[in-house]
Amino acid sequence: MKLDTDPYKGVRDFYPKDKAQLMHFFSTITDVLTKYGYSQYDASPLERAELYEAKTGEEIVNEQTYTFTDRGDRKVTLRPEMTPTLARMAAKKRRDMPFPLRWFSIGNRFRYERPQKGRLREFYQADVDLVGAPEGEADLEIIRVGRDILRAFGAGEETYSIRVNSRTLLTAACEASDIPEKNHQAYMKLLDKKNKISGEDFEFKTKELMNGEITPLSAIETAKDKTVAEEKEKLQTFIATLKERGVSNVVYDPTLVRGFDYYTGIIFEFFDTDPSNTRSLFGGGRYDNLLSLFSNDSIPAVGFAVGDVTLKDFLETHDLLPDIKINPNVYMATPSVENIPAAQEFANNLREEGLSVFVNLTDKKLEKQIKNAEKRNIEMVIVYGEDETKGSMVTLKNIRTGQELETKKDNVVDLISESL
Repeated sequence: MKLDTDPYKGVRDFYPKDKAQLMHFFSTITDVLTKYGYSQYDASPLERAELYEAKTGEEIVNEQTYTFTDRGDRKVTLRPEMTPTLARMAAKKRRDMPFPLRWFSIGNRFRYERPQKGRLREFYQADVDLVGAPEGEADLEIIRVGRDILRAFGAGEETYSIRVNSRTLLTAACEASDIPEKNHQAYMKLLDKKNKISGEDFEFKTKELMNGEITPLSAIETAKDKTVAEEKEKLQTFIATLKERGVSNVVYDPTLVRGFDYYTGIIFEFFDTDPSNTRSLFGGGRYDNLLSLFSNDSIPAVGFAVGDVTLKDFLETHDLLPDIKINPNVYMATPSVENIPAAQEFANNLREEGLSVFVNLTDKKLEKQIKNAEKRNIEMVIVYGEDETKGSMVTLKNIRTGQELETKKDNVVDLISESL
């Protein structure tokens, strides 16, 4: 029986052009982050399962993780996210590193979900975190970083909105509504689904969690409770400050929750404004208590993550997806196999000058070599035979236009560079 050539469900094969596009995404993101002073880090995709069981969230841990027992009878999980790993690493060397940390990581993440538009079981993601700075300026910076990432891809502020909420405000509203603390997380999860269920169903399930008469959303709207009023004003000031600093497309979303249990303050998500692509592009928030899992020290943190799948959907929707060219600059054809060593030597000279050169290594006739160059989308061809080996001239041929130009070998780099 022949094996299936398709990959495992929910993951992708990256052929050269696909991989080049992925690398372009993250090189663009890296360029933005390094300008802000962020440093790249990495870790193994394998983590102890308890790292996620402690704070990530029941739905992700129980339903979406790839967890198994290894040969040493240890419970291991393929990372569904990077923030717990960052917290572990930062806590381990908290005495040795200068805080605040500006770190980012790029790599694959794994979640056992039903594959659909915008969601796969393996995806690549850039996690961006600012660790060791209190709420305020750090939260403002992290959202501006997200804005600048989209701007680097050519996205204007009219193409997306930034929805903002506060976990602290939501918690205060739960307390003002006399929702028992044991039901706070249940209410957060219900609120997260508010736009996916009927209003009657949402109201009914909310009252099941309450002891009082005022719902959390009503408590926020009226702001009669002192703590709720303070947190609401703080959030309004935060949004106003973002607008003053040039982020005009930020809006308050009272139903925004985010799925992870470790969020403690400001939370946010970037959403496409095109109705054909309604998924969240990326998001994050403040998580001041996560590092306490590893240390008695209180270390505040805020961050976000942007994935390649939703980013690609967004760029396609707004016709911002770049055409990545991976073909070499020149195809070096050879009349016979005896010409290959000399062609390689000349090709090496061109490579040292910065060109990408593909040298024929077969005994195929020139006609088939030219067709091979066309198939590889290489426009410029040099036939390198005995005359070219002995002389100082070569002929550049553009096989797309048919134009030929005889030139000195020393001029090849300049001529091809001008045509790129």
